[in-house]
Amino acid sequence: MNVSRRGFIKLLGAGTACYGLSRLGLDVKPALAYATSLKTAGSKEVLSICPYCSCGCNIIMSVRDGQLISSEGDPDYPVSEGSLCPKGAAFRALHVNKHRITKPLYRAPGATDWVEKDWDFMLSTIALRIKTARDRDFKTKNDKGQAVNRLDTVFSVGSALMDNEECAVTVQALRGLGIYQIDHQARV
Repeated sequence: MNVSRRGFIKLLGAGTACYGLSRLGLDVKPALAYATSLKTAGSKEVLSICPYCSCGCNIIMSVRDGQLISSEGDPDYPVSEGSLCPKGAAFRALHVNKHRITKPLYRAPGATDWVEKDWDFMLSTIALRIKTARDRDFKTKNDKGQAVNRLDTVFSVGSALMDNEECAVTVQALRGLGIYQIDHQARV
């Protein structure tokens, strides 16, 4: 953002004037409350639970015509008192977003472009590659002769948008295959 000195002085003057007017007894809270109610007018409030960690904070979802239009913390929830972590606060933006990828993309080895593929192709390709790596690299014993039953050449990096249950099932499946190098990226 480029602001000239003259523009900066204008902004400073406007800000000072607004602050001065607010100190003269002009209360903007009713206008702000009215403007906030317009956003969710005609919607149904649904109480839900944030799925991203074990705190299970309540989220108030506003739904209109089957579409999620707003999400916010529940002030009556005793743990968070209406506050949400960054993922919980961004719940709507993470799920209703025109930039969100909704179909699998595949980039062939050596290629530079991503190509849209169907789920059957993607899942069978992933399964075939894991089976190939497991058949080739699975170790039943380490150098000392101890039983290890592991696959050293495959790792998993999970999504930060996976909920608790998806993470549990994913970890169980990976460990069943002998994959122990697992990360989740659940950083707030």
